[in-house]
This record gives sequence, structure tokens and C-alpha cells, in this order.
Amino acid sequence: MLGSSSRGGFLKEFLIISGLFGVQVVFGVYTVILNRILGDGLNPLLLIVFGNLTTSIIFLPFAVIFEKKKWPAKLSPTSMVQFVLLALGGVTMYQAILLLGIKKTSPAIASAMPNLAPGFIFIIAACFRFEKFDIRCKYSGIKILGTLVCLSGAIVMSFLQSPSTSPMLTSNKLSLLGEHMNMAINKEWMLGCFYLLAAVIILSCNTVLQAATMLSFPAPLSLCVITSMMGSILTAMLQFIVEGRIDTGSPTISVASIIALVLGGGVVIGGCVSFQTWCVNRKGPVLVAIFSPIQTVCSAILSAVLFRQTISLGSLAGIVLMFSGLYLVLWAKNNEGFSLVDAGEDSTQPTDDIEKPLLS
Repeated sequence: MLGSSSRGGFLKEFLIISGLFGVQVVFGVYTVILNRILGDGLNPLLLIVFGNLTTSIIFLPFAVIFEKKKWPAKLSPTSMVQFVLLALGGVTMYQAILLLGIKKTSPAIASAMPNLAPGFIFIIAACFRFEKFDIRCKYSGIKILGTLVCLSGAIVMSFLQSPSTSPMLTSNKLSLLGEHMNMAINKEWMLGCFYLLAAVIILSCNTVLQAATMLSFPAPLSLCVITSMMGSILTAMLQFIVEGRIDTGSPTISVASIIALVLGGGVVIGGCVSFQTWCVNRKGPVLVAIFSPIQTVCSAILSAVLFRQTISLGSLAGIVLMFSGLYLVLWAKNNEGFSLVDAGEDSTQPTDDIEKPLLS
């Protein structure tokens, strides 16, 4: 019986880890596609409006079927405010700023910058006691070390991966024109990096708020449906206020391609976000965020293969650092759960602490 329970726990751990790995692979592929589509002139806000609307409509029946029993009998004013903040921050603000950053940089840097999120999330979560932290515990120290290593890798890749410049401009006699164009490219690149950094800060706050919301509303799929619908409405209102209409931009791709991107992205990304939300409830926000280096690697490889974008040695060093930090944190979090049992905590509490959300 004990062996069966142990195998079940191992299988669940394996599914969570492999699922989070797969989610980041999907995000990496989607980032590369978005970079190309946005470069063709598609309005980023249009993707947010219709993509999140698609997500909410498709996943609503599943939320009703599988999670209706988890819905609270009455929503408190606090929960309503949390829903609005999650939709405004996690959908409208985060996605809008992120897409602007993706458009002005490259897929590699756009997926590298979110690797800063674990550091921000760890600080915020520890301050609000959503993440276990004990200065006397060696595993807490290793988590801090792993987070710092991961952050160092993201910073190295961000600064050493420079924007692409045209060899024709830099090698011909029109050097002055080439210099001006390179300055313009660098200005756009820095602005894009600023957008991505702002998006990461918003994401970090949103992830911790999501963990807090799940305490009173433990239905991750339903939460994804609610925030997607509200975020779609808020983004449409924002675009109408700013631009006076729901504008598609001036894309050079076909309408069929846009529809396929919106529908496919809404379904696939919505499913990935729902799974991440469930993992936040089970494992805490830091473990979910620490998988983001995988997205960076996938984006960098795909960009190099499909669009011939070069990856510098500094970028490769940053990737190695990010993965090193990832494994340090995973090892510490896994052993932290067992150390609590070994320390002789209350035997009436569940012993498989690694299965519990890192929330207090």
C-alpha cells in the first residue's frame, strides 16, 4: 500500500515537472511566431482581445463541468477585486507591454527577460509568506543561491545578445547612414527591453496575487476563464479609448492566418495558463516561474534555425547559468519537503509536504 502511494506521488511529481517543461516549450514556439506576426504589422491589442475571448469561451464548459463544486457559495468583495486586478495586470497590461517588447526585440531576448521573474516573485512571495523561507534552513539558502544564479544568467543573456544589424549597411561606403540606422535600431532595442522588464514586474506581482486568490477560489480553470473574459473586455475598452476603434493594424498576412493564430493561440495558451495556475495552487509560484529558462532556449534555437538569428557565446553562457539555477532551486524545493518530515513536525499533518502548495 505504501509502495503504491509512493509510486502515485512520484508519478504526480513527474507529470507536474514534465507538464511545466512542455508549457515553456509551447511558450517558446509561440513567442517566435508572435515576433514574426507582429513584425508584419498586426496590432498587438487585437491578439489580446480575441485571443483571450477565445480562451474564455472554449474553456468555460470545462470549468463548469469539472470545477463547479469548487466554486464558493458567494463571492466576497475581496475576490471580485482580485479578479479585476488579475485581469487588468495579467491580461491587459502584461500581455500588451510584453507584445510591444517582443515586437521591438528578438524572440530570444523576449523569452530571456521573463527569467528575471523568479527573483521578483521569490522576494514578493517571501514578504507575504506565500513561499517558505527560513534563514536557518540550508535549503532556503540554496533556493536563494539558485535564484541569484538564474537571475545572473538572464542578465548576461540580456546584455550580451545584441540586436541584429545589416552587414550591407555596415560594410558599404554609406557608413554614416548605417551608423544612424544602427542607432535607431539600438534605441528601439532598449525601449523593447524596458517594455519587457516592466512586463516581468507586472507578471511577478500577478503570479503572487494569483496564489493568494487561489486560497479562496481553488478553481484554476475557472479563474483562467474569468480573468481571460474580463481581460478581453478591458483590453477592448482600452483600445477603443486610445484608438477610437478596434484596429487590426496593417498586417501583410492573410485574414485566415490571423484567425488561425487567434483561435490556435487562444486554445493552446489558455490550456497552458490553466495548467500553470493549477501548479501554482499545488506547488507555489516560485517553482512555476523557475521553469522559464526553457522558453528562452527554445526561442533561441528556433530563431537560429528558422530566421538565422545568431546566438553569441555570452548568450550560451547565460543559458547555462539559468539552467544551473533552475536545477539548484528544484533540488532545494524537493529536499525541503523531506527535511520537514525528518525534523519531526506534527505527525498529524500530511507527511508528503512537497505535494502541498507553498502557501501559509
